Amino acid sequence: MVRLTRIVARLVLAAGILLVTFWAALALWFRLPLPEWARLLAAATFGLLGLAAAFAPARRRLAAAGLFGLAFAGVLAWWVSIVPPAEADWSPDVARQVTGTVEGSVLTLTDVRNFEWRSDDDFTPVWETRSYDLDELRTLDMFLSYWAGPHMAHMILSFGFADGRYLAWSVEVRRRRGGGFSPIADLFKSNTLVLVAAEERDVVGVRTNIRGEDVQRYRLDIPRQIIRGLLLQYVADANRLAAQPAFYNSLTTNCTTTVVRMARALGDLLPADWRLIVNGYLPEYAYDRGALDRSRPMAELRAEARISPRALAVGLTPSFSQDIRQ
Repeated sequence: MVRLTRIVARLVLAAGILLVTFWAALALWFRLPLPEWARLLAAATFGLLGLAAAFAPARRRLAAAGLFGLAFAGVLAWWVSIVPPAEADWSPDVARQVTGTVEGSVLTLTDVRNFEWRSDDDFTPVWETRSYDLDELRTLDMFLSYWAGPHMAHMILSFGFADGRYLAWSVEVRRRRGGGFSPIADLFKSNTLVLVAAEERDVVGVRTNIRGEDVQRYRLDIPRQIIRGLLLQYVADANRLAAQPAFYNSLTTNCTTTVVRMARALGDLLPADWRLIVNGYLPEYAYDRGALDRSRPMAELRAEARISPRALAVGLTPSFSQDIRQ
């Protein structure tokens, strides 16, 4: 029994070392500010060190573990020293972080995006200061833009006001100019986080009409006080990001988990669910939670939610928000 316990303990220890080695090797590969060959060498060297520590013979196990521990401590110290930059040559569409102030019931936002899109590379950047009466806040819509089949989508929440205006919020990767989005690389402090407040014609329209994504819209059935609280939480988070940048993370800090955290901050204890990660199925999650119209089948709501055909038919006109809701 004692021997079996020791074998199990060694296997668990080896598995832990291999898991840590895998993470550290990827971190070195993605984040070391060195040429590709040097990053590959560093990642491979650490990988070999981890293998040696995990499978070292008994007489060398202590020395191998000690060397591995020192190396990992060095990697951790380096990792902690990587902080999100406040300034960089950002891609134009995420060049500015929206900020806001509230006086009485009036919300004033600076750097609301209202781009004129002709293609992904051809656009007119427009950043505006806008004011909204929070007492006129009426609705909340959830947009899902499917970019990787039916399983993964980008989520946008849009707040509707009594005067017919809509304010859309998108949690996005703050890429550098010429940079891209990589779900794996963005697990390793590759890009920072940005909150974009925009016209639907901009942030939704670029996905329907320019990128050709399948976009769906759902009207959320939740109390107005929760809608107002969520909007103010967006503003608070935007102001915080403007003062203290944060890294985007494909698993823990993305377009879905950020909004879930906001909702939980408001007291809505959203239960953990696999659909919060595989967010293409968020409509079903919202339906089960009673946040969508339960008087109709979910399949019917799905069928009517697709707005891309209507958006393509009407174009990116000033009446875009009204047209996609016909």
